[in-house]
Amino acid sequence: MLQRLHEAGLKADHAYVAGFVSIGLSFTSWFLSKHLERAGVARADRWGIFIGEWAPTFFAIGNGLRTYEKH
Repeated sequence: MLQRLHEAGLKADHAYVAGFVSIGLSFTSWFLSKHLERAGVARADRWGIFIGEWAPTFFAIGNGLRTYEKH
């Protein structure tokens, strides 16, 4: 799988950037949901957690790609 991602042009740095962007999106979605929706804090928390769970996946893919790129 990592070989296919690498051949498609995805580099470790891209995955790391996506991880950091997802952290920012997590906070942004939580903040906007909390202040702009009337659904309450629980819904805002769910949005923040949902998007926040993407970051570890992106970082793991980045680590795998970094290892692949070194070999």
